[in-house]
Amino acid sequence: MVLWIVVGGAIDRNKREEIKMKKIFGLILLLAVGLFTGCTKDTEAAKGLAEKKQYTIGITQFGEHASLDNCREGLIGGLEEEGFVEGENLTIIYENAQFDTGTSNQIAQNFVSKKVDMIAAIATPVAQSAFNAAKDTDIPVIFTAITDPRAAMLTEGNVTGTSDKLPVEAQLKLIRAMLPKAKKIGILYTTSEVNSLSTLEEYKSLAEHYNFEIIDMGISAAADIPLAMDRILPQVDAMTNLIDNTVVGSLPVVVSKANEKNIPVFGSEIEQVKLNCVASEGIEYVELGKQTGRMAAQILRGEKTADEIPYEVVEGSSLYINSNVMDNLGLSLPLEYMDRAIDVVEN
Repeated sequence: MVLWIVVGGAIDRNKREEIKMKKIFGLILLLAVGLFTGCTKDTEAAKGLAEKKQYTIGITQFGEHASLDNCREGLIGGLEEEGFVEGENLTIIYENAQFDTGTSNQIAQNFVSKKVDMIAAIATPVAQSAFNAAKDTDIPVIFTAITDPRAAMLTEGNVTGTSDKLPVEAQLKLIRAMLPKAKKIGILYTTSEVNSLSTLEEYKSLAEHYNFEIIDMGISAAADIPLAMDRILPQVDAMTNLIDNTVVGSLPVVVSKANEKNIPVFGSEIEQVKLNCVASEGIEYVELGKQTGRMAAQILRGEKTADEIPYEVVEGSSLYINSNVMDNLGLSLPLEYMDRAIDVVEN
């Protein structure tokens, strides 16, 4: 009996030790799984997207003007080329902020509440709103038509896209070639648009190399543009546009005011030249959108996460002219530009 009690106690102690070791092993295993899960969170989110058969993308656009519309067209086209077709395996929710930052924030928050698979943002203000709304979720944000993603603080996190950085030096060369006697170039810009501030600084830093002085004037809203034009036109020999959403959205007012003073307005892309700017060294916004769509497809397929894809900048520029406006202003294009010039009137 005594022997049985001693042996029985030994067995109980062994069992307790066994149980204790199992608990310790289980805790270690749990910690290991937790660490692995944390390290692979982005990868699993990407795989989850790749395994889906239906996708929903929220497209937010800061406002309606031809450049941004072309970006949206190209974005959808780029996705379609990669197998993501609206009405088949892709649902697109499109919202327009009407150039209002408050509305931009509401749209972004609504997309997050709907748990879309991706937010595509066209122009800087809506991209910033989308990034801020989605940063604590696993929803990737892809942007386009942003001049300076770094200045907009859109280079870190679950975000990537394409930049429409202007070929400023090429534009200055063009203006000098067409206006050999000009001294001062006027630029309107929206004070709240970081893309405009960045490009304006580049214009100022390069203008002196071409014997130009930049006369700039900031506005807060489209309603400020008529008065701003009345103030700036007497001071300048020509105007040039940035990719400023508020100013471009009111381009007919800018051009009309300038025409009254016979002052040429240079655009920053083809659509502005179609709207009676005299010429531009600009980029192709449909192609910019397609490039963005191809990047978005990589994320949806789970090949990469947004933070693994550096933002891309379009290289080079295309020269567009409006021969009707040139004739009205008595301007001509130097011979060295003729071979690559595309006349929007003839095309």
